[in-house]
Amino acid sequence: MKFLHTSDWHLGHSLYEQNRYQEHTQFLTWLKETVIQEEIDTLLIAGDIFDTMTPSNRSQETYYRFLNEVAKSNCRHIVIIGGNHDSPSLLNAPKALLKELSIYVIGAPTGQVEDEIITLRDKENKPEAIICAVPYLRDKDVRLAEQGESNKTKRLKQAEGLKEHYHTVVAKAKEKQEAYEKQGFGKLPMLGMGHLFTEGFIKEEDIPDLYVGALPLISLDAFPPCLDYVALGHIHVPSPVKNIEHIRYSGSPIPISFNEAKQQKQVFIITLHNQEKDIQKVNIPCFQELVQIKGTLEEITEEINALKKEESTAWLAIEHTGTQLVSNLCETIDSLLEDSTMKRLRIGDNFRIDQILKKKYNNESLHDLNVYEVFDRCLQSYEVEEPTRSEMKQIYKEVVQSLSEEDVNAE
Repeated sequence: MKFLHTSDWHLGHSLYEQNRYQEHTQFLTWLKETVIQEEIDTLLIAGDIFDTMTPSNRSQETYYRFLNEVAKSNCRHIVIIGGNHDSPSLLNAPKALLKELSIYVIGAPTGQVEDEIITLRDKENKPEAIICAVPYLRDKDVRLAEQGESNKTKRLKQAEGLKEHYHTVVAKAKEKQEAYEKQGFGKLPMLGMGHLFTEGFIKEEDIPDLYVGALPLISLDAFPPCLDYVALGHIHVPSPVKNIEHIRYSGSPIPISFNEAKQQKQVFIITLHNQEKDIQKVNIPCFQELVQIKGTLEEITEEINALKKEESTAWLAIEHTGTQLVSNLCETIDSLLEDSTMKRLRIGDNFRIDQILKKKYNNESLHDLNVYEVFDRCLQSYEVEEPTRSEMKQIYKEVVQSLSEEDVNAE
């Protein structure tokens, strides 16, 4: 069997108020063509299909159109799990209808472990693979809160709860696998899915708060060795975890920020045959170039002119780092771009920031800060000291996370 692993589409995402509809449509067209050309049997989508819990009608239309087109292709199965950005009730609403098209959706835990174990069947209705489709697990799904708990205790209990949940699901799936083997179907391949933050992928302190929030680190022993492949979502960088080839993040298909602009985005094709597996990386084309330009006005001008000669259609994030004041920086940059197809999405002036530093960030707008940075500025303003400051930041992360996880579509 051939599986394709993708995740973190974030349909409906906008970058500095610039929508990404065209990029997402182009990606999904490319993905559909890849599924057909590579003769993929099963498509695995590991969460964060949408960017928010209240996606636009256009985002939903894009999603359902893609599912319909792939379901009509050679791809026999699609398995979708919810991510932390997804509304479980919105994903689950058409669940019964989609199942008729062999599209399996697990938006959130139901309390029944068996609901997260999917047996894929061939055209003759014979079992051919087992998927442990574990969706994003919220704090309330894996632990009971107790009065007086420290933040450290909460995170440890949450991590242990996640690990226990995976072990329970996989143990049940293993029972099914053994039962099918006794029935003469051979040892079926068994794959896991998840949307979480694993230990060892990257140092936690190296990832921005906006990315991790209050999510705990999950140790790799959460994934039993009987799983032939583990398709993960949440981290936007395509890569194996701790160089373990069969436990992977597929990453986001398009850059979610300018910080991801230079990443080569990928999907993974997993071929399983007679207890052997092959994992193939497939590079995703760049559908919209993002370019960061830093330097003096002269250096910025030179780089913009070079891009114009290439007839670039890039979106730009510009940062002026010169030591001379440019009073009309925005107007100067915009005049340089007038006769091009490039678009300026963001501009910053480090000289101005340095000059007015004592006036506390007057050159910044909310577009330049995320919710965690705004809170950090408040703590700075009130001169909150350690260890109180760290404790307040952790509590704030948990509050933000709980708000973002509230399923506003549920009722």
